[in-house]
Amino acid sequence: MKNLSVLALTALLFTVSCAEAKTDIATTSTEQTVAENAGETFAVNADSSTVNWTAYHKGGLNPRFGTMKTTGTLSVENGNLTSGSLTSDVNSLLTNPRSVDPTITDGKTSADLDAHLKSADFFDAEKFPNVNFEITKIADLVAGSEIKMAGANKTVSGNLTIKDKKVNVTFPAKVEITDNHVTLMSKFTINREDWGLAYGAEGDPKDWMISQEVDLELHIVAAK
Repeated sequence: MKNLSVLALTALLFTVSCAEAKTDIATTSTEQTVAENAGETFAVNADSSTVNWTAYHKGGLNPRFGTMKTTGTLSVENGNLTSGSLTSDVNSLLTNPRSVDPTITDGKTSADLDAHLKSADFFDAEKFPNVNFEITKIADLVAGSEIKMAGANKTVSGNLTIKDKKVNVTFPAKVEITDNHVTLMSKFTINREDWGLAYGAEGDPKDWMISQEVDLELHIVAAK
């Protein structure tokens, strides 16, 4: 029976890990020059905008998900997005209670996870209260690109700063522009270790059970 249980668990992990990804994988590079502001500036509406995150245990099991509040600006010239910057408040990080079941977490709640993520074990919010994203380049999406973001029409690149590390990320996005509003939507996956987000010291066994992949979903709304 024990051997069957081990085989069943192995099969489950294999099945989950081989499941088709639902997000686009962001490509990364070294820090790039930030795009200059050009045209009209639109202010991000923090109440209408959302940044959702989802993190996993190894094999995609037991996902934890939640939100962060975001502010910033986007600039538009001749009907095209030209630049922008976003700031997410780490202290606004909120884990959805539906993703944490205290009956299988030794009584730990979503509030406990919030506190842990904000601690020096991960984001160290007291020392690094913000996550910043500064656009470096925007290009038309290449026709025929194999992507998962519905309606994507642009490729957005920007320097993403978490704690004290800055990495350039590129991902497909759906950008819509009207006279009074700009909307930027995307859903992509990053590797947390690119920013040194690890639980404990390097190689710590506590970090082994946490997937390196984190999904980010942006719905940014900006207005004049």
